[in-house]
Amino acid sequence: MTVRQLLSRVLAERRRVLLPLAVIAAVNLAVYALAIYPLSLKVDASERSAAAARTQLAAAQHEDRVARATVGRAEQARTDLARFYRDALPGGLEAARRMTYTRLANLAAEHDLVIERRNYDPDTAYQGRLKRLAIRMALTGEYRDIRQFLHDLETSPEFLVIEDVAVTQGANPGAPLSVSVQLATYFAATADGP
Repeated sequence: MTVRQLLSRVLAERRRVLLPLAVIAAVNLAVYALAIYPLSLKVDASERSAAAARTQLAAAQHEDRVARATVGRAEQARTDLARFYRDALPGGLEAARRMTYTRLANLAAEHDLVIERRNYDPDTAYQGRLKRLAIRMALTGEYRDIRQFLHDLETSPEFLVIEDVAVTQGANPGAPLSVSVQLATYFAATADGP
């Protein structure tokens, strides 16, 4: 018996069982092809979309944290700047003159320096929220005293900026040194002041 004949005989004898199985298999294939496979594609697409959404959410949360931190730092900077204006800078031109006049006189006396002259000039050309007071001093004394005076001036709590220093030797070798110091301080501009 050949394979073909064998198959024909099996089909003829088992037709009642094989026919319903073939119909069920065809229905299963149709359901898979028409419903399950397209849904599985939609599920895959939904999972990819959800993964992309999670990535975007994580990026947005990171950007939100960065923005909040930036806002916090900006607010801290505004607070620090307001405290600096309030606590470190003189309140006006007269306050700047009083503060520097006394402080510079005390520092010079502390370091055995003689103040030859001192000029205070508000810088009217200086533009900005703050105003500038230029201070020029001529002092005489020993080198070590001048150095210590400048060091104490740089480390003093008052807001003074050393802009220029020039030291000259007198005509005699034993004569005290002369030093010219250019300083500046800044103060908040007022409506009635320069």
